[in-house]
Amino acid sequence: MNDWERQHRQVQQYKEAYPPGTRLMLLCMNDPHHPVESGTRGTVEHVDDMGTIHMRWDNGRGLGLVPGEDEFRRLTQEEIDQELRDQAQEQSMQNQTM
Repeated sequence: MNDWERQHRQVQQYKEAYPPGTRLMLLCMNDPHHPVESGTRGTVEHVDDMGTIHMRWDNGRGLGLVPGEDEFRRLTQEEIDQELRDQAQEQSMQNQTM
C-alpha cells in the first residue's frame, strides 16, 4: 500500500467516525497562534479530503481539528442529553422574560 492509499483509508475512517453533527470536546489544540480554548465543545461540519475535521465551535470559532496533532474526544450521550436539557431550560427562561 502506498502513502496515498494509506492516507485515503485514514481519511475515510475519520469521515465514518466523525459524521456531520457529531459533538466533540477539545482537550488541547496544537496551534501556537490562535488555538481554540481547551474544554470548548463543538459540532462537526465535515471532514475534508486531507482528514481535517471542520468544526462549528460553540464559542463561534471555526478552526478545524487535525487528528494526531490536536487532542479531542466525542461527547458522551449523557453530556449531549445534559446540553439539550440546559438549552431547553435557557429557552424557557427567555420565553418567561418576554
